[in-house]
Amino acid sequence: MGLLDGKVALVTGGARGMGEAHVRLFLDEGARVVFGDVLADEGKALAEETGALFVPQDVTDPADWERAVGAAVEAHGRLDVLVNNAGILRFRRIADMTLQEYEQVIDVNLKGTWLGVKSVIEPMKAAGGGSIVNISSVEGFIGAEGMSAYAASKFGVRGVTKAAARELARFGIRVNSVHPGSIDTPMVRTPEVAAEVDGEAFFKSMVIKRFARPVEVSHVVAFLASDRASYCTGSEFTVDGGMLTGAGY
Repeated sequence: MGLLDGKVALVTGGARGMGEAHVRLFLDEGARVVFGDVLADEGKALAEETGALFVPQDVTDPADWERAVGAAVEAHGRLDVLVNNAGILRFRRIADMTLQEYEQVIDVNLKGTWLGVKSVIEPMKAAGGGSIVNISSVEGFIGAEGMSAYAASKFGVRGVTKAAARELARFGIRVNSVHPGSIDTPMVRTPEVAAEVDGEAFFKSMVIKRFARPVEVSHVVAFLASDRASYCTGSEFTVDGGMLTGAGY
């Protein structure tokens, strides 16, 4: 028996990184998975390998949300789980960041999450309930230099999560947020981050002194998507290796 047997899940940003880990673990746990991404080649390759259904999706576009949700319902007859995973990071100090760069981060990370919540309400109501898991970050609790846009978006995801949890509980829809810390993904290995972050000092500040594997986040996401989390809503789950204990951070 899998943790997610019988569930139909939609995962955004599912072509690589944490999203890919979510897709793979959900399949292993018995879910039928549809995933979206702007990375068409990577998405098609993962779909061919795993059997999950890939849908090209820009999470800032309401029409793309309609297509992705529609594809899930058409293929599997229902939708039970949404993982709002798609996100981007632009490392820029406020003085150096353009308004266009700031708005791009807000659009993908916050607007995209809000559109996702809005888009799945009716199919989840039709299914008799569901679970929405919004991927925020430890930057949704703390601020870091060069992360103003990212932190603003991830703080915002916390607010959307709590408001949605209150609005949707009456329909049997649970909404929670997950807050990863230092995860080994392509997003955190970008040259702009590597050039600006003191890796040695950052490593010394860790409580668990290693980066997490993406699947370590996926296990928490899968729990929240499952019926074992039936009394969890509006809550915030950190997967940060103790980062928010404040030890040297």
